[in-house]
Amino acid sequence: MSNDTIVAVGTAPGVGGIAVVRLSGPDALPIALQHLSAGQLESRRATYCNFDELDDVVATYFPIGYSGEATVEIACHGSVYIQQTLVQTLIGSGARLADPGEYTLRAFMHGRMNLSQAEAVADLIEAATPQQHQLAVSQLRGGYAEKLRSLRTKLVDLTSLLELELDFSQEDVEFADRIKLEETIGELRTEIDTLLDSFSMGNALKRGIPVAIVGRPNAGKSSLLNALLNDDRAIVSPIPGTTRDTVEETLTINGLTFRFIDTAGLRQSDDPVEALGIERSRRAIDDAMLVLHVIDATDPTQADTGLLSGKETITLYNKCDLSRRNASEATDALCISAKTNEGIEQLKAMMHKRMQETVSGEVMLSNTRHRDALLRVEQALVNAAAGLAADTPADLVAVDLRDALYHLGTITGEVTSNDLLANIFGRFCIGK
Repeated sequence: MSNDTIVAVGTAPGVGGIAVVRLSGPDALPIALQHLSAGQLESRRATYCNFDELDDVVATYFPIGYSGEATVEIACHGSVYIQQTLVQTLIGSGARLADPGEYTLRAFMHGRMNLSQAEAVADLIEAATPQQHQLAVSQLRGGYAEKLRSLRTKLVDLTSLLELELDFSQEDVEFADRIKLEETIGELRTEIDTLLDSFSMGNALKRGIPVAIVGRPNAGKSSLLNALLNDDRAIVSPIPGTTRDTVEETLTINGLTFRFIDTAGLRQSDDPVEALGIERSRRAIDDAMLVLHVIDATDPTQADTGLLSGKETITLYNKCDLSRRNASEATDALCISAKTNEGIEQLKAMMHKRMQETVSGEVMLSNTRHRDALLRVEQALVNAAAGLAADTPADLVAVDLRDALYHLGTITGEVTSNDLLANIFGRFCIGK
């Protein structure tokens, strides 16, 4: 990491009432003072002054700021001209323009946060719903990191015992009770499995809970999607098989984002294009966390799709404005009309309730990179357990445990590479 002083606009691009320019690094204060009418800046005290007759500003000095370095934040009027001129002036005095995510990278390098917390900063910036915000804040404040730290401590203890045996290999001494080792590895795998199991919901909260709208042709699936969105997003036609491919749209209901997939009607078809759409529908059902099974209330033969076993499903009898007889005979089903909007608000409330009940207060995994690393940790622990069961020499079991430690370290930042850091922080905005 370079030790120079960096500068960038820390607020959103474009015109605004106020913009904040952040100067960070060892020369942040002397560079800023070259242009501020204030003779000095007191630590952590906002000072009203002028910047080179360009604008009246409020400057604040932090001996240790967000990045873990000396930082001066200059709040100016949000004119694009003022922002650009202020930044270029500071660059001319010895600073350089910050790279994307460099402030957060420096915070990580200075030990202000671990790598998983740094990634949560990007999630916090992108959060668009209360649940996404809560998930990012939980990870940023360290609940998730604390869980990982606990796992790492247990792994280090395990590995240390075996490494100690290797140091005394000539003495034929066994420091690690094999039965206790197997029990501890089993406990670690249980904790990791719990985290991995939470990924489905964590990722769904982050990107939208996948909801498949399924049923036979002409049941009103596309009409239902349009009614939910209050927009003519999907093509509606009385001709069966109009929807040939999946159509995706998102909708936020009371803070939960749902990602709806309108699927092709489920039936046997000789049309190769429609058949391809039906196959994609089947895959959408497999991937969905919630299924809306739409049945034509005027045609009871539509009730069976044969694909929904084991899925969280809400059964909907559509076209209840035309017929209610079949719907009234069904249990645990909701009678709706996508045409008149009857039951649509009730359906939204039901969807929210079903999914809200699955969201627990436990630590939740939402990052794909972290999931992949934990899968590798788990596999290394499986190998170590198998080695212990087969009475494999301690040095070979220790290799598997070190492998588990390595992959766990890539999540929190104990193990890093330049490529990894560039990939993570490259998706940040320049001012963060």
